[in-house]
Amino acid sequence: MSSAQDPFYIVKEEIQDSIDKLQSAFHKWERISPGMGDQVHATKELLANCGSIEWQVDELEKAITVAAKDPALYGIDDAELERRRRWTSNARTQVRNVKTGVLAGKGNAGTGNASEVRLELMRMPNSTEANRYDQYGGRDDDGFVQSESDRQMLLIKQQDEELDELSKSVERIGGVGLTIHDELVAQERIIDELGTEMDSTKNRLDFVQKKVGMVMKKAGAKGQMMMICFLLVLFIILFVLVFLT
Repeated sequence: MSSAQDPFYIVKEEIQDSIDKLQSAFHKWERISPGMGDQVHATKELLANCGSIEWQVDELEKAITVAAKDPALYGIDDAELERRRRWTSNARTQVRNVKTGVLAGKGNAGTGNASEVRLELMRMPNSTEANRYDQYGGRDDDGFVQSESDRQMLLIKQQDEELDELSKSVERIGGVGLTIHDELVAQERIIDELGTEMDSTKNRLDFVQKKVGMVMKKAGAKGQMMMICFLLVLFIILFVLVFLT
């Protein structure tokens, strides 16, 4: 089988083309200023492409392992198997280098520290109550002085209690704010992971569609008709099993 007809070389060219595009995108990513929205989007796309190419290389290595069990059946020898293994190893290294560079850049991006808020409560003297005694400066009534002193102490105690309640309310609000922040961070992380998985799944579906198209093209019209008939029979069997049993 010639190289042009060997499925390995067809898939190899597609993967190598994907690696070249990945490295080109990585070089552009390196020139983007950290913290910008474009860098975040480019980082997700690069990681998704790395995962897709790694999956394609894994599938190619599985095909090589199958061919290694009976090389004569596929018209190849041990030297050819070794060349194919070296290429897949080299391709995996290229993708790993790009992925390592992206993850290192993403980890160094970091985020700013949250600002600290301090609340200082100060006691203000009650000028009305303080001056009340001056209105009776000429009295020698000890009972009146004691009564005014008791009233001031009571007011001070009430102010202390109100300040304590205010302090507790501020602490509760701060705790709720931190909880909301942690929840938002966790949800953002989940959304990022979901977006990465969706991009990776899309790339895998595109690759599978290409392989199916290649197989259909090689099978010819006769093979396609046989496949359609097989699927039709399978559908009828499933319909009978589901609805008539």
